[in-house]
Amino acid sequence: MDKRLYTIPNLLTLGRFILVPFVAWRLLEGDLPGAFIYFGIAAITDFFDGYLARLLNQKSVLGAWLDPLADKAMLLTVILLLADHGILPVWLALIVVLRDVTVLVGAAAWLNLTGHLDVAPTLGGKVATFAEFVLISLLLGQHLLNDGIVEIFPVLIFITAALAAFSGTQYVWRWTSKTRIWLKANPPGK
Repeated sequence: MDKRLYTIPNLLTLGRFILVPFVAWRLLEGDLPGAFIYFGIAAITDFFDGYLARLLNQKSVLGAWLDPLADKAMLLTVILLLADHGILPVWLALIVVLRDVTVLVGAAAWLNLTGHLDVAPTLGGKVATFAEFVLISLLLGQHLLNDGIVEIFPVLIFITAALAAFSGTQYVWRWTSKTRIWLKANPPGK
């Protein structure tokens, strides 16, 4: 694990945080193509920060924390704004927010119980995040695609919602199982 703060992957991740208000600004202005450009840059940096961390052997604890936070900041901002504009259903935004709150509450409870935190995402969490990125990319970039893509949005919305719900359930199971195991090994009062 790299202990340096200023690694190329960490700087790319920080750049993703900086892009969040630019995407929000374009969405608030009703400029989906402009939002698509900033969102696309963020998605590319998301790919490259992980790739370069492995390639350059620059994985870091800070990067393990910042990367999912940058993803959540971008995805939640965009999903909530798209739902507010009526482009995405509010129920999808609620599922995604509920899943993310569940993950944060579970992580905080685990930290409170054990004094340390495991930030490794589940496979379900990774797949759900990928589905959210794909859905948003297609929605924002639909002006570049043929008109036929619009017909699959209801299916993509349903798949994204199902994956987010599954991922949230998976995290609840994970935190519950880990807590049970930890409490067996560390009974209260000992």
